[in-house]
Amino acid sequence: MESEFFRDRGGIGFMGKSLIFLGVILIAAGILISIGGKIPFMGNLPGDIHFKSGNTEIYFPWVTCLLISFLGTIILNIFFRH
Repeated sequence: MESEFFRDRGGIGFMGKSLIFLGVILIAAGILISIGGKIPFMGNLPGDIHFKSGNTEIYFPWVTCLLISFLGTIILNIFFRH
């Protein structure tokens, strides 16, 4: 069963809803980027890869990425579930 959001695919209503959704996502991303350095555990979780050798530094916060993905999935499921 499709939701109301996806039934109006070709119309102007769908484009308006899509732009609002994109705006909310961009605002949320901007807030996370601006306060990201102030959250002490973000990017420093156990399992995040950090390798430094001479002038080369490789850093990939994969556990932090998993946590953000998990939280994002929960939030989106709350908003889009009927």
